[in-house]
Formats: sequence, structure tokens, C-alpha cells
Amino acid sequence: MSRPVTRTTSTAPSARQVWTRVRGAVLVVALVLTGGLALATVRSTDAHGALDPRSADPHGSRAVAELLKARGVTVTLATTLAEATAATDTDATLLVTTPDLLTDAQQSTLHTAMKASAARTVLVGAGHASLGTLAPGVTSAPSTLVTERAPACTLPAATRAGSVDLGGERYELSPGTTAETCYRAEGLPTLVLLPGTGSSTGSADTVLIGSPDILYNSRLDQLGNASLALQLLGSRPHLVWYLPSLSDTSATTDAPADDTTGNFLALIPSGWRWATLQLALAALLAALWRGRRLGPLVTERLPVALRASEATEGRARLYRKANARDRAASVLRTATRTRLAPLLGVPVQDAHSPDLLLPALSARLPKTTADSRNLLFGPAPADDATLIRLADQLDALEREVRTS
Repeated sequence: MSRPVTRTTSTAPSARQVWTRVRGAVLVVALVLTGGLALATVRSTDAHGALDPRSADPHGSRAVAELLKARGVTVTLATTLAEATAATDTDATLLVTTPDLLTDAQQSTLHTAMKASAARTVLVGAGHASLGTLAPGVTSAPSTLVTERAPACTLPAATRAGSVDLGGERYELSPGTTAETCYRAEGLPTLVLLPGTGSSTGSADTVLIGSPDILYNSRLDQLGNASLALQLLGSRPHLVWYLPSLSDTSATTDAPADDTTGNFLALIPSGWRWATLQLALAALLAALWRGRRLGPLVTERLPVALRASEATEGRARLYRKANARDRAASVLRTATRTRLAPLLGVPVQDAHSPDLLLPALSARLPKTTADSRNLLFGPAPADDATLIRLADQLDALEREVRTS
């Protein structure tokens, strides 16, 4: 007794075809899982952000914070204006890492609090947006590259530190402004100490540092960076490390309702605006180049002769891969109508007109049970099995016409 043979029809997908169809979804799932694991790993480390005293990243500042603690300086981290002003006292230094992020109201509140407390204020990278309020008498000049610079001044902290990595913002002093200016770049200083007299408790001086590089973990051990950072931040027994945040509720207090766009654009450095414009121009040029490089479509003769069966099989595979059952059915019906028209005495140019072809077919096959209209001009098949059945029925109809 022979065993039945299981045959696989042409519509049954192979393992390779199944993999081809699902590999895109598998890749997306794998990327999502990998991204989630990477994000969880990053968040589980001590990485925070630039100039964060908790961060051990190259642009973090954990190293200088630990050195200050070893020297007996208490370091307090503040992320809101209220925390910064509440933690600042007479024997404190307030470090503001990105003063340009502060709104006008925040700057006024901070400046008033600093004058009243007589604490030292260190502003890192202060520019045009914050100098007018936090450092009156000082304006910003075009920034410069960060590189090794000599003190060229008599400020004790600078002379002891020697050459350091400084640059970034450059500062100009208004006439009559008294200040110590060091580490010049093209004639303008990148470090300024403004002495000031606060309340009866003492002097409230302000230090402007053009760039934050001397505070980075990656540069602290180079040149005199560590020495200058420790002297500027460790002159008082208490350091308040203020990291301005966009989530600070004081940033929205008394803000004009119609100034949202202006405040947002003020947070974008001018260099990024030019970079965005250049990228947009580059994208436009790339689109024009890609659109013109291939030229218009032209017809060409095939370099080799292909067998009809190979061409038919290749086109069928393309239709199947694209699930183009409607297109495949249209090709089958068009070819059948083209072949039937001469047999029925209908001109070839009228083969695709149901009003001319179907009456001739009914006259030729008056007793046929096939639904000629549905076969030759019907809707697209819903699945592959219906498409195969349509092909078989079209073949049977054509044979019936030829043998009638």
C-alpha cells in the first residue's frame, strides 16, 4: 500500500518567503529592545549632564566637586532659583553654569539676592542675554576658540594657576568699570573679576568665565585648569552649584503671555540657526541632484533574448511579492479577451468592450454555464486561491470557445 504524497501548491509560502515578510518587523522589535536596554544602562550609571557635579562623563564636573569636598568645601546642588538663593549665604560661592537660560525675572531676582548676601557669584559662559542684569558694565564680544592661554594679569588665582584652557565668550568693559581681566584673546579677556560691595557683611564679587572647559572632567588634569577652578570656586567654605533648568517654575512667573516664541528662540544659539539654514540648503541641493542625475525614462532593447516562460514567471513572482492580485487578474483577463476577440469575430480594438465582446460570446456559446461577464470583467480576486481559480476558469472558457 503506497503512502499518499503531500504536494505543496505554488501558493504555500516557503520558509524563506515567510522570513522575507516578517524580517522587517523582527528588526524593528530588535531595535526597540536594544534601544530600551541601552537607555536603561545609561540611566543606571552616574551619567547626568554637562557641568553636573554628579556626572563622571567627560563633560561632567564630578572630579572638581570631589576635589572641593576634599578641601573642606561643602557642595550643594540646586536646580531651581529658589533652591539656589535659599542655600546661598555670606560664606558661600554661587556657581551658575548656564546663566543665559535664566529669564529676565530670574536674573533680577538672582542679582538682588547676591548683592544682599555678599556671596561670590561665578557665571560660566555668560553672554549677551544675561550680562546686562547679572554683570552691569560688561558686554559680550564675538566668541573665540578654547585653547591654551596665559594669564597676562595680576589676579592671584590666575598667576598661581598659570596657563589654562579658556576661550568662548570674550568681554568688553564699559568706561569707568573696575575689574581684573585675564586670559586675553585678541585683546579681550575671557576671565573677568568684578569687585563689588554688597551689604554690611562684605564684598559681593562676580567672576565671569568665558567657557566651562576648566570644569570638565576630561580637562581638569591639564595645564593649570584644576588650580584655577579650585581657587575660584573654593575661596568660601560653601559652594552652591546651580544648574538652571527649563522645568523651573520660576521661569514662567510674570512672563508675558505673547512672548513664548521670543523666549524659545533666545535659547537657541545663533550658530545653530546658521547650521540649520545650511543643512536645509544642502538638502535642497541634494534633492535637485538626485532628481536630475538619472534623467528621463527611456525604452531600450533587451541586451539578451529571454524565454517567454522566464519572463512570465519573473513577472508573476513580482506580482506575488507585492500582493498585486488585482494587477495579475487584470493581465490575465486582458490577455484572454485579446485572444478571444478574433475567434468571436470581434475586432481586436473592441476586445475590451463588454457591450461588444459579451454578446458575441453568448452567441458562440449559448448553452455555457460560465458567468462570462464575471470572468472577463469581474472584480479583483480576494486571495491567491481565488486568483488561481480565475486563471483555470479563463483557460477553460478559451478552450470551450476554440472547440465550439
